Amino acid sequence: MKFTALALAAATTLSLAFINHQPTLMHPTETVAAPGTVYDFTVKTIDGKEVKLSKYKGKKILIVNTASKCGFTPQYKELEELSKKYGKKVTVLGFPSNSFNQELASDEEVSSFCEKNYGVTFPLFSTVPVKGDDAAPLYKFLADKDKNGAVSDAPTWNFCKYLVDEKGHVVKFYPSKVKPLSEELVADISK
Repeated sequence: MKFTALALAAATTLSLAFINHQPTLMHPTETVAAPGTVYDFTVKTIDGKEVKLSKYKGKKILIVNTASKCGFTPQYKELEELSKKYGKKVTVLGFPSNSFNQELASDEEVSSFCEKNYGVTFPLFSTVPVKGDDAAPLYKFLADKDKNGAVSDAPTWNFCKYLVDEKGHVVKFYPSKVKPLSEELVADISK
């Protein structure tokens, strides 16, 4: 008799839950936030002005952590070529960083170095940390798949690259060795 009464009570509770569309026996589920976009961030230019990354809506964005005293520093030349050749499809954004101890002491020195040695005209931003606990908020976002919805790679060295689509969503990470004018990167920009 006890078993039948318990079974009847459980069945009644389940029936009422389905009728009322309120699963009383189930735990509430957490809502998962949609991935954010790079447009959610405001950053400082190399000359100290705040810029919302939403300014770059409508084209792909290639975000690159740069350094002036690195074996990959000559990639500045290819980044500038990429910017000029594919500028209607992509905006290159350079973020100098001393996270790998290879950047000049001040933003002014970095700006002068890039202009003098590589003719850089694409936007450069203030020097920021790009890895670890003190990484800039943008770089924490870029390295967290739960936040960006696509990649979980933090820069492992200078000149790592993140490709962002026209709607501000991160789509791909490229390590330092992938050159800006590589077939892979150019093909992804041209999609």
